[in-house]
Amino acid sequence: MSDAILRREPPVRPEYERVVTNAGVIGDVARPLSPWERVANVTALRRLLVLALVAAVWEGVALWQNNPLMFPTFTATVAAFWEAVTREDLLSMAGLSIATLLKGYVIGIALAVVLTTLAVTTRIGDDILSTLTAMFNPLPAIALLPIAMLWFGLGGASLTFVLVHAVLWPVALNTHSGFTSVSDTLRMAGRNYGLKGMRYVVQILIPAAFPSILTGLKVGWAFAWRTLIAAELVFGVSSGKGGLGWFIFQNRNELYIDKVFAGLITVILIGLIVENVAFRWLEAHTIRKWGMVR
Repeated sequence: MSDAILRREPPVRPEYERVVTNAGVIGDVARPLSPWERVANVTALRRLLVLALVAAVWEGVALWQNNPLMFPTFTATVAAFWEAVTREDLLSMAGLSIATLLKGYVIGIALAVVLTTLAVTTRIGDDILSTLTAMFNPLPAIALLPIAMLWFGLGGASLTFVLVHAVLWPVALNTHSGFTSVSDTLRMAGRNYGLKGMRYVVQILIPAAFPSILTGLKVGWAFAWRTLIAAELVFGVSSGKGGLGWFIFQNRNELYIDKVFAGLITVILIGLIVENVAFRWLEAHTIRKWGMVR
């Protein structure tokens, strides 16, 4: 083979110069949203639309049945709700129920923090929490009401006892589940900084496990709210005052079914406010701010 062939240079790739043309607006990214699309993107309006549809279906079914004693119309229920707010003590009863619930809720969360802290720092604490959770978490809180009445009498202490039981176990279970799911990298980082005991829990485990903790707080709130209303249906008078459950029970005995539904609407409204205001605010300032959820 000759030296000319061995020394042959590879062919040079021809160069091209392409002129970029103005493509204008491509796709929907730069397209301004229509007024309907801007309205549809508002979450509160979409949910209000769902509530309006539920109210319309309620009104239609009640008119079709035409039996106010069994199922009053939505408009009659709203009128009864307004009368109960303006002329009766519905707001004070709701305030009494919320105050009782918050007391049991705070105590339950405090006990859950103690149990889960012991569980993640000691082996015997983990055994205690696992055993107690398996025993008491399936037990309905309202089933403990007769025992609470026997121990604490007819008063707020009995309601607080069953509320603590309703809150404690779901919060402790979700918190412990969140702690155990924290990655080993974060755990070793905390150990390398010399964190132990409560400092290790507060600075490492709680921020990393907060999505599970927040879920436990929501579940605990729901359980406590349902338990409180059910307990007040049995007895809701403490020091001459009754809560929302007692309002529902009393009007049921007097066959004011529209006021019974008004009490149920009050329970639902309080639940919606807590979920969409309190917990949304907490979520926005914690896990969403930290980038843990989208």
